[in-house]
Amino acid sequence: MFQTILRTERARLVPLSDEHREYQVELDADPEVMRYLGGTRTREQVEKKHRETLAEANQIPGLGYWAGFAEGDFVGYWILRAPDSDGQEPVEEQAELGFRLLRRFWRKGLAGEGSRELIRHGFEDLGLTRIFARASAANTASRATMTAVGLQCVREFHADPSYFPPGTDLRAVEYAITREQWGGRQ
Repeated sequence: MFQTILRTERARLVPLSDEHREYQVELDADPEVMRYLGGTRTREQVEKKHRETLAEANQIPGLGYWAGFAEGDFVGYWILRAPDSDGQEPVEEQAELGFRLLRRFWRKGLAGEGSRELIRHGFEDLGLTRIFARASAANTASRATMTAVGLQCVREFHADPSYFPPGTDLRAVEYAITREQWGGRQ
């Protein structure tokens, strides 16, 4: 199974492709969007990251990156990928959830809507046993979205200092949900 197109009530999530590169340039150029993600990126940095992202999306069938659209407008993108943070090898039956939206779509419920669909996809379609997400401890909006979609805070840790600009607060959090917990919420 390769990445599939996913749908929510208001959004269509399509597998990220080369045709979405300019959207990623716009997203990664906004200092508020990138505030907790290491700062803005230049076009060259985005193009390099985009190539890496597309290569990563082809590694494990069903997992990857999705560009989200609502009423034909690009909203942002969502991630459901094999965990590789902390220098660990990917853990079978687990995936990392992520999302990043253009500012004009913040606080409209779309981050949660797309995330709920990826969680459903992960558990029902892919048979995952655990889905987790990580964020800066200071990123209260992302933390609220993770809680709203059913993830619970499972740990606090210090992020890799090379990921953030000097002087950045390195406190980070991990939220997670298991298939059993998710099933109990349905």
